Amino acid sequence: MIRPHDSLPYRHVLTLPAMGSAVRIARETTEQVLAEWGVGPQEPCTEPALLILSELVANSVGHAAVLSPKVTVIFAGGPDAFAFGVHDRHPYRPALYASAVAGSGRGLATVVELTLGLGGSAVVRGDADEGGKSIWITLPLRRSGASRAR
Repeated sequence: MIRPHDSLPYRHVLTLPAMGSAVRIARETTEQVLAEWGVGPQEPCTEPALLILSELVANSVGHAAVLSPKVTVIFAGGPDAFAFGVHDRHPYRPALYASAVAGSGRGLATVVELTLGLGGSAVVRGDADEGGKSIWITLPLRRSGASRAR
């Protein structure tokens, strides 16, 4: 199966202990990765991406740390899209779109609303052994011509 982020040429992986400081470190790393890939703070997806990522990492730390001592963030990027997956080894797979409709899990509802509002997509992918999952967010980049030239 080809996933949308498989075709994105830039990659970065960050693995952290599943503790409170992971949220701050993941957010700071995301800012650095975006800057290295030519996506500045003025881009429409930057602030929402940071909020979405922070929420997903906080969820992994808060709900999965008991079974998953580490949380991994995988970044993928290209000229027109930025994607990131937050992975932990807890087997529970949240129903992203149901949380947005039902109003349960306010954080995930916010993640889905922000993602869809930007024209992006969100998907939960289980590990092959069913022992963990990744939540992948893909956001379109709408950059000016000068930014695209990078």
